[in-house]
Amino acid sequence: MRALRDSPICLEGIEAIDEGRRAAPPWEAVRPEVVREARAARSGSVGGSGPLGLAQRNLLSFGRQMAGHPAAVVGGVVILLYVMAAAFAPWVVPCAPDEVALSQRLTAPSWTGAFPLGTDQLGRDILSRIIFGARVSILVGILTIAISVTVGVGLGVVAGYFRGPFDRLVSRFTDLLLAFPYLIFVIGAMAVMGPGFWNLIWALSFKGWVEFYRLARAEVMSEKTREYVEAARALGRSNAAIICGEILPNVVHSILVLGTLRMGNMIVLESSLSFLGLGIPPRTPAWGSMVNDGRRYMLTAWWVATLPGLALVVLVLAINLVGEALRDVLDPRLKEG
Repeated sequence: MRALRDSPICLEGIEAIDEGRRAAPPWEAVRPEVVREARAARSGSVGGSGPLGLAQRNLLSFGRQMAGHPAAVVGGVVILLYVMAAAFAPWVVPCAPDEVALSQRLTAPSWTGAFPLGTDQLGRDILSRIIFGARVSILVGILTIAISVTVGVGLGVVAGYFRGPFDRLVSRFTDLLLAFPYLIFVIGAMAVMGPGFWNLIWALSFKGWVEFYRLARAEVMSEKTREYVEAARALGRSNAAIICGEILPNVVHSILVLGTLRMGNMIVLESSLSFLGLGIPPRTPAWGSMVNDGRRYMLTAWWVATLPGLALVVLVLAINLVGEALRDVLDPRLKEG
């Protein structure tokens, strides 16, 4: 044992350990913030290396990048105001949206009067009807996009990953749907089903999933040949685990950007159908039907049609601004360019 301890190799190792101990700073010399970071890293708390710390760091980084787009910040504030007004509409409107007062018909807007945005041809308060119309437009946009994303992404992931006859069948069906202009297709569907909130949702969703299908299929076909997918297969992971745990997290940013941008289109289509009398029933306040009601009074009472149309333009513009910022932040190909 003494011979082993006194051997040149053992002596060199002991000397190296002693030099390392002398070079390392004493524990008291370590800064307190370094100690806190080390403890946080071991515990996986905020700023640590655990899943929770990583998610919070990513969220903070995403927030800082979005804050670097002033137009997106303004758009987000506008969308938040619309959503809050729509959610609390029964408590914030000055009067009921269907309350008729013929003695007050076509009253001009006045911030000091009882009707800040005026009244329509039946004496109904335009401000109240705009706020309740926001509920319809926002719900139509959210529900239509949710259904389109669920159907389109689900079919696109399966078709892009497994290919085969299912892929060819669904792809040919999407080519058939793309041959029809969107508005004409939805008008025909609404003419068959009739006006109604849920009929409008299904008519918009019946063709709205096509874009999400094509995007998801193309992204999955590209991602399934990457090295990390091959490594997951080599480890024996199932197809469902590879799709849900490996591929989808890498394509969800593209789907999120497309969904945000297409939500504005859905709101415009809903207003267009309501303007034509094929969307929301007339008894329910909707921006499109309000514009249609006021078009005959454009020369004498411009506010009846202009103000609901302006509310529509502001909301869609805000959604598009947020969508453009999301594309700049989440699309790595734009960052590389």
